Amino acid sequence: MKKYLLLTLFLFLSPFLLMALESDPPTPGTYKLVIEGFDWGPQVNKVILSMDQPAKEVNTADFEVFVNRSSKEGEIPAAQSSGKRSVVYAFASDENGSRKDEGNFVTLVLSVSPVQPLGSPIQYMRMGTRASNIWIDYGLTVVSSKSGKVWNQEIGRIRSIVDEFDLTGTFTHQNTTLTYGAFAPKGSKDKAPLIIWLHGGGEGGTDPTIAMMGNKAFNYASPEIQVLFGGAYVLIPQTPTFWMNAGEGMTRGQTNDIYNAAVFALIQDYVAKNPQIDPTRIYVGGCSNGGYMSLKLILEHPDYFAAGYISALAYNNEFITDAQVQKIKNVPMWFVHSKDDMTTKPDETVVPLYHRLKQAGAKNVVFTYYDNVTDITGFYGGENFRYNGHWSWIYSHANVARTDFDGSPVMLKGRPVTIMEWMAAQKKKK
Repeated sequence: MKKYLLLTLFLFLSPFLLMALESDPPTPGTYKLVIEGFDWGPQVNKVILSMDQPAKEVNTADFEVFVNRSSKEGEIPAAQSSGKRSVVYAFASDENGSRKDEGNFVTLVLSVSPVQPLGSPIQYMRMGTRASNIWIDYGLTVVSSKSGKVWNQEIGRIRSIVDEFDLTGTFTHQNTTLTYGAFAPKGSKDKAPLIIWLHGGGEGGTDPTIAMMGNKAFNYASPEIQVLFGGAYVLIPQTPTFWMNAGEGMTRGQTNDIYNAAVFALIQDYVAKNPQIDPTRIYVGGCSNGGYMSLKLILEHPDYFAAGYISALAYNNEFITDAQVQKIKNVPMWFVHSKDDMTTKPDETVVPLYHRLKQAGAKNVVFTYYDNVTDITGFYGGENFRYNGHWSWIYSHANVARTDFDGSPVMLKGRPVTIMEWMAAQKKKK
C-alpha cells in the first residue's frame, strides 16, 4: 500500500517537476552606472538597479557588488582587475538615481577613494609608442542576499555635467584632425565668454570624454563656475597624441610642436560658428602638456586671448626669449604649481618665468605656489592625504586657488578672489 501511494504521488508530481526543470533560470537584472568625476579622476560611485517590483524600504546590507575590470588594449594588474566594491548606502529611486519614497529602481552608493583603483572605469595604459588613459570594460555583478537576484547586464551610463557637452566635435587643419567636447550655456541672450581647457599628456586620443574626465576639466561647465561668468561656453580640444609632440620626440619649447596651428585654427573656427561668444573674453588654460600649449598659443597670439590660466607649466623658461616676455607681459595670466612637482619642475618652468614677467612690468600676473597637492575635501583620501605633486590642476578645477606668490590673497576691487572669479573679470580691450 505504501509503495502504491508513493508511486501515485510521483506520477502526480512528475509533470510539475519536469516543468520546473525545463523552466528558464531567473532573468539577470539590468543596471546603469553613474560615473562622477573626482579630483583624481572618474569613479563609478553609484549603480542603479532595475527592480521587478516597486521598492520602498531598502536595506544596504542586502546587497553585494563585485567588479571585473579588463581591456582588450592590454593587461590590468591583478590587484586592480577584480574585487568587491563597498556599498555605503542604498535607497529607492527613479531610473536616474534620484531618491523616491517608493520606486522601481534601487540606487547603491559605492565607496570611492584615490587609493581604491577598483572604482575607476579608466586605466592608464601604454599602446604602441604612447601611453594614455582609456575607458575599459567595467562589468559589475550585484547580488541580493535577501532574494538571490543577480544584476549583471549594463544598460546605460550617467555622467553628470559631461552628458551636457556635445561630444561629436572634430576639426581638421592641414591633415591634422582634432576631436573636442563643447558646452554651450543655456538661456543667455547676451554674448558669453569662452573657456578653453587643454588636457595633459595622459588624456590624448580620439574620445574627448577622456580629456574632460581624466582630471575633472568638465567642471568649468558646473553651475558653481558658470554663475561666475554669467554663463560661459566651454571648449575642450583633444590631440590624438600629446600637445608637446614635435614630430620626432617631445618639445619643451626648444623647437616647434606639430599641433599649435591646428588647435588655434579650431578655436577660431569654433568662435566663428558660435557668434554668441564674446571675442573680448576668450580664456585659454591647461595643465602640464596643455599648460605648455596654453603658453605657446599666448606666445604666438598674444592679442587674441583675454587671459590665461595655467597649471603645472611644462614650457621650459630657458626657451622663452626676452622679446617673447615683452610680447606677453600685458596678457593677464594666473599660474598654479606645486613645489614638489617632479614632472614639470617649477624652478625650470614657472618660477623664473613669473619673475621675468614681473621684472618686465607685468601688472596682472598671478602665481599660486603650493607646497604640495592635498585632498582639498579632507575626506576621500583621508587625513593629510597628498596627491602626486604634479597634479596642481586640482586647485584650478575646484576654483580654490586664491593667493599670489608671496602668500597674500589676490584682490580685485578691494575684495579677495579665486582664480575663476579673477578670470571672469578679465576682458580684452577692443
